[in-house]
This record gives sequence, C-alpha cells and structure tokens, in this order.
Amino acid sequence: MGGTLTGKTVVITGSTRGIGRSMAEACAAEGATVVVSSRTKAAVDETVTAIAKKGGKASGMVCDVAKESDLEALLEHAIETHGGVDVWVNNAGISLGMRFHEDESPEEIHRIVDINLVGTMLASRLVVPYMISRGGGVLINVSGRGGRGDPAPYTAAYAATKAGVMVFTKSIAGEHKDDPISIHVFMPGMVDTDFYGEGMEVSPALLDVVSNIRIVLDCIGTPLESVGPKLAEVAGEKPGEKTGVVHSVNSGMRQMLGGFRIMWARITGRMKPM
Repeated sequence: MGGTLTGKTVVITGSTRGIGRSMAEACAAEGATVVVSSRTKAAVDETVTAIAKKGGKASGMVCDVAKESDLEALLEHAIETHGGVDVWVNNAGISLGMRFHEDESPEEIHRIVDINLVGTMLASRLVVPYMISRGGGVLINVSGRGGRGDPAPYTAAYAATKAGVMVFTKSIAGEHKDDPISIHVFMPGMVDTDFYGEGMEVSPALLDVVSNIRIVLDCIGTPLESVGPKLAEVAGEKPGEKTGVVHSVNSGMRQMLGGFRIMWARITGRMKPM
C-alpha cells in the first residue's frame, strides 16, 4: 500500500472497533504502519490480522489508557518494533449511556474521567516531549458530544470529559506553538456504531425517548466510512505547519440540513419530547 502516510508509524488507542478501527484501517490504506490497542488481547490480534489481510502493516498490544504504565509500554513497543512514532491518536473512550447523572455510580464517573480525559492527558505528557526530541510529530486528541461546551443532557459526564479534551488540547498546542509538532482536536461527530447499540445503558425514565437516538443518527450522523479517511488526512499533515486546529468530519451544510430534519421530526411527532 502507498499513500500520504507511507513510511510513517501511527499509534491509535482504542482502535479495535468502531471509530478507532475505521481510523486504523484508513491509515493503513494510506501506507502507514499502524499500532492498534485496546483492553482486550483477542480484539487486538483480530484487528492486526484483518489489516494484514488487506495488505496493510500493523502490530498491537493491550493497553488500558487509564494506566500510565500501559501507555509507556505502548510507546516503547512502537519505538522498538517500528523505529519510532510519527503520529499518535488518543481515541480510546467510553460512554455511560443515556442516563441522568445521579443514576451513574461514583465508580462509573471515575472510570469515564480516567479513560476519556486523564488517559488523554497521560499519553500527551509522554508523547509530546518524545516527538519534540525526535524533531517532529502529530498528536491528535479525539473530542465528541459536548466538546465545544454545549449542553448535553443525559450524557453529562461524557460531555464534560470531551469538553476537557478540547480545552486541554488547545492549551498544550499553545504551549508548544514554536515546536516542530502539531497538536490537534478531531471531532468525528455522532457516528452510528455499537456506542449507541442495544447494550447502551438507559435510565428507566428515558426508555420512552431512547428511540430519538436513531432519528438523530439518521438526520445528522456521520457515516463511519467518512471518519477514517478524514483522520488519515489530518495525520498526513506536515508537523509544525499548523497546530491547535479543530478538525470536524461533518460539514456545516450537513449539520444545517440535519437540523432541519430533526425540527421536522419534532413537528410531525416522530421525535418524542424529552
């Protein structure tokens, strides 16, 4: 395979399914050697094999991004196995479903913050000085619903972590604006994956309105096949030319038209009032 990422090594956390898997496959298709990771060894092995069957290059290892030792091991693996890291994508994240905040346990709240926000901070703390020392690199942190500071009812904890990722990423980009690296935010949008599948936890009081999610996905959802190529495009930028940019997959026009569709669904009663 050849393309914009030929000769580069790209590390992507949380990359064995959904959005992360799409990113890994797209980067491999553009010629990158991809290092995949997740918390399940079987999923890592299957993803590496699948990429290889398509002619791509990949390796992987188990990594819980909430553990600094796991992140250190992932970086070390990429350096020792592939000679270095050109692009690092902090994608790993979890959701607590569609629930009232008081229905979430203290343990769940700690876990979502540790994975979505603290994990991004810990990885960035390792990767940024490494990239500066080798003369360049691209760090991409994935944000999501609530990332721009908008209210996100029933996903409050998730939204708070993604707003944190946004501010954190822009802040460290400012700290390193004179260094030969690029630090960006990536916004996939609302993507139809198992993130919103049957296993999603829902507060009992919201069971009657959970069907609204399908309507919203149909109206403004980002096609999964669009996510990977856009990420690969950002990953292929020359380090240091731009930094602190928020890259969105969905266009403004798509969002505007989708907003009209949602309005019509409310008017016609297809969307239930929340």
